Amino acid sequence: MHLPAMRLLSVNLGRAKAVPYTDQPEGVTGIDKRPADGPVRVAAPGAKGVGASGLAGDTVCDTRHHGGDDQAVYAVAREDLDDWERELGRALPNGSFGENLTTTGLDLAGALIGERWRVGPELLLEVTSGRIPCRTFQGHMGEPRWVKRFMEKGVPGAYFRVLEPGEIRAGDPVRIVHRPAHEVTVALQFRAVTTQRELLPRLLAAGDALHPEALASARKYVAEYGA
Repeated sequence: MHLPAMRLLSVNLGRAKAVPYTDQPEGVTGIDKRPADGPVRVAAPGAKGVGASGLAGDTVCDTRHHGGDDQAVYAVAREDLDDWERELGRALPNGSFGENLTTTGLDLAGALIGERWRVGPELLLEVTSGRIPCRTFQGHMGEPRWVKRFMEKGVPGAYFRVLEPGEIRAGDPVRIVHRPAHEVTVALQFRAVTTQRELLPRLLAAGDALHPEALASARKYVAEYGA
């Protein structure tokens, strides 16, 4: 059987689990995600702080920092996980980074902010930002200096908002149906908000497609330091 070059390898869901390494008020996290057996419904979850995950059956515990419409879905390329496997010397199954979608054939770091993906026949997603590593991610990985190493590598995976809801499953094809006319990639956005803040003015070219917090940071930087 011929498989599409760009597709989902797995759709991953997490349940709340008590851990010692999170500052979430109840001490729980949904970062430990595992591949779902069947189809999963995806829809916009609501504003940050109110809405959680965009995937039915998935848990986002700390809605102060995660989830909401602009971080409704998180995707990581299997190719990037493979690269980390070689570097860390350990297996990283699909879902290891707490990602909802594990993809193949797609360059997530090179995806443009505002790029749109048709996943399966129904779901339409739009790229908003890269993932900023946190204490919970470091504790989940159990690797020394993980946050710093993740930021230095600069391949953070991508967050999406849901433009059109739909049902998805492992094996679904992914089609890039829109690429905006700017050059603001996920990798550039990630570097600008983490290790190279002098890049922040360049993010303004992405406009309202950019995650609102990154857009606010870019505007603040320009107001204080100029473009």
